[in-house]
Amino acid sequence: MGCLPLMLLFPLGCGVRYLLAGQTGALWGAGIGFLLGLLAMALLIKVLRGPR
Repeated sequence: MGCLPLMLLFPLGCGVRYLLAGQTGALWGAGIGFLLGLLAMALLIKVLRGPR
């Protein structure tokens, strides 16, 4: 469940940037989507674990 944001944001970033800027944009979009996916995954896991 925690990897769902990564699986959504990685291809979404790649596809959107490919449409806007071609192959180089797709590479940058994939990198940005990957980093945002990791951040969202970490936040989701932190929220699911609850307060300590």
